[in-house]
Amino acid sequence: MNGLGSCLSWRDEDAGLVLLLLRCLFFLLTTFPLPATAGNGMSSRTVILGMRVENSTKPGTTVLENGIIQVVEGSVIRLRIFGQGIHRPTCQMLYFADLPDVSDANAHGDPCIKKSSDMLVNPYCHEVRNTTALVDVSVQILRKEIEFKNYVMCLEDHSGKPRYWFSDRDLVIQVIEGDHLKLPLWLKLVLVVILLALSGMFSGLNLGLMSLDLMELRIIQNCGTPMEKKYATMIEPVRRHGNYLLCSLLLGNVLVNASFTILFDSMVSASLLAIVASTFGIVLFGEIIPQALCCRHGLEVGAKTIVITKFVMLLTFPLSYPMSKILDYVLGQEMGLRYNREKLMEMLRLTEPYMDLLKQELNIIQGALELRTKAVEHVMTPLHDCFLLNSNAVLDFNTMTEIMESGYTRIPIYDKERTNIVDMLYVKDLAFVDPDDCTPLKTITKFYNHPVHFVCHNTKLDAVLEEFKKGKSHLAIVLKKNEVEHEDEGEVLGIVTLEDVIEEIIKSEILDESDLYTYNRTRRRDASPRKWDFSAFKGNDTELKISRQLLLAAHRFLSTEVLQFCPSLISEKYLLRLLKHPGVICELKIDEQDKESPEYNLYEKNKPADYFILILQGKVEVEACKENMKFENGPFSYYGVMALGTPIQGGNLHSFSSHSQKLSPLNTFGLICLRNSLQQGACILVFLWGGVEEGVCGGGRSPQVSPRGGGGQNAACLSHASFLGVTRCLGTCRLRTAPKSPPTASPPEL
Repeated sequence: MNGLGSCLSWRDEDAGLVLLLLRCLFFLLTTFPLPATAGNGMSSRTVILGMRVENSTKPGTTVLENGIIQVVEGSVIRLRIFGQGIHRPTCQMLYFADLPDVSDANAHGDPCIKKSSDMLVNPYCHEVRNTTALVDVSVQILRKEIEFKNYVMCLEDHSGKPRYWFSDRDLVIQVIEGDHLKLPLWLKLVLVVILLALSGMFSGLNLGLMSLDLMELRIIQNCGTPMEKKYATMIEPVRRHGNYLLCSLLLGNVLVNASFTILFDSMVSASLLAIVASTFGIVLFGEIIPQALCCRHGLEVGAKTIVITKFVMLLTFPLSYPMSKILDYVLGQEMGLRYNREKLMEMLRLTEPYMDLLKQELNIIQGALELRTKAVEHVMTPLHDCFLLNSNAVLDFNTMTEIMESGYTRIPIYDKERTNIVDMLYVKDLAFVDPDDCTPLKTITKFYNHPVHFVCHNTKLDAVLEEFKKGKSHLAIVLKKNEVEHEDEGEVLGIVTLEDVIEEIIKSEILDESDLYTYNRTRRRDASPRKWDFSAFKGNDTELKISRQLLLAAHRFLSTEVLQFCPSLISEKYLLRLLKHPGVICELKIDEQDKESPEYNLYEKNKPADYFILILQGKVEVEACKENMKFENGPFSYYGVMALGTPIQGGNLHSFSSHSQKLSPLNTFGLICLRNSLQQGACILVFLWGGVEEGVCGGGRSPQVSPRGGGGQNAACLSHASFLGVTRCLGTCRLRTAPKSPPTASPPEL
């Protein structure tokens, strides 16, 4: 059967024109009655006769010479349709179907059987009239390698079946691809490589530059290597605008990634291959490798690409700068990396293997950081381990020996109980204290009156260190306050010193020559403790051979009757010490059967002696003068006063020194004492006789006298006797440092 086109192409020359027109009219009315009609329950049937384009979202819409409408892919067009019986439901029955080829329009088959998803008709019409209406159609993107495609408008009937379509081009739309950049393959490959490199650079700079905060850059500028200082100086002005830099790098990264994907997709016909290849390329070469490189060498890479970074910031300025200002307003100023004390300590601990600091230096840094977190009770010495003195103690030789052996320079003083600390003793306070004086401890503490500092057990070490730095004291008593009936009472826990705080800072023990422990916390003793024997400084503790009353009487007699022992020359205290010296008080026992033995002679005629004797008990016989006159003397008779010497009256030291060359070694020793005393301006006695060797008194032996002339009398014991003997050297050395006694001085205790 011939179609409508064959009817229209019938020529006028044909003889059967009338017959042909009748046949065509019969064909239209019977065989193909109305091409685009639909019965939808309405009285009239819908017929679509033609259409035209009112507007399009993309340029390039036109009508070809053969009457086909041509539109661009991806556009939204508005069509005005023409016909009869057009109503609002008509748009819901309109659709487009694929038309393989316009030249096959007269071919058999119905293309309206299968709807196309490439042309989507809006089901709502506009400006609907009986003969016309406006319809919106969305044109989808063509598939790859398809330059154009034809679609025909179809209409469903009331049962949903498609009606036959017109054999006319008035209802056909041709969709063509949009304008694409036509580039040669080699240029596309170059652009792909450049875009991938830019993607990697933006990704790496985003991580490398943003990880360098301003504080780190300033540190590098001040203490880095010369090259690092140069790099930091170049980056710091750009890094100061952090959000602006971030927005610029991210916009550039997104731009090149999108461009790379589109360009690579145009090179590869397979869509799946393009997706996989572009994803792999961006992830590997645009993210992983650049970020791994810039994470370690961000400073160098950022400095060498700073020109590109500034260009990108300038290029994206219209978008990135306003966005950065919004971020600055919302998020506030960039603070950078900040470390508190705990984070800094942890960083030092974790980075210790990679730092060039010594272990001791790290300990000092960590100790200084921990100073504000540790309390006094963590470093104090407990009270039961402290060395304390009772306030009622007496500063005799034993007490002072105990103080010296303790090795401490500051000693707390307690009253009755060890928890009641009332005063403080410094070892330097004992410089002028004589152990023989047995001075009460309270006398010294009241004189110096050192303040006692107390601190609470939870006081931080930094606060204690500040108090110690003021110089008032380097030792404090640690108290724990307890509330008892609304009153605070302090319990003494121990003591803390400046040395304890310093040891906590340097995290090491400070040992000196007097420390008994190498670690106070565990009380670990020193393997080789240093001990001193102070017994050499201790006086003779043997019992006196005479009573204390007789000793006091001898002391009084010498200070009042013998000029050389008067208080103006030697103080009573030092005179008493002289009397207590070993060997001064001697006891001589006489054998009744051998009284004439020379061993009982105290002095012999014409034999010089350098000792003074005071008879305390018993009797002596004295033989004197050429006539050998004999007489007896009893207690408190004395001999040999001239052996003690006489005071120098305006004497010449030079002449005395020359005279001393004639003396014996014993007298020379006495002269040494004299010289030292004269240099100190002391009044001292000089020797007039030659020297003797000191003998042993007691046990029946008499002093052994050297034969050097002098002496004009003999003295021998007649009965058991106790006498006091003072040699010249002993008296001189004792007098050397003896101060004068004040007129109102009280007698010393025996």
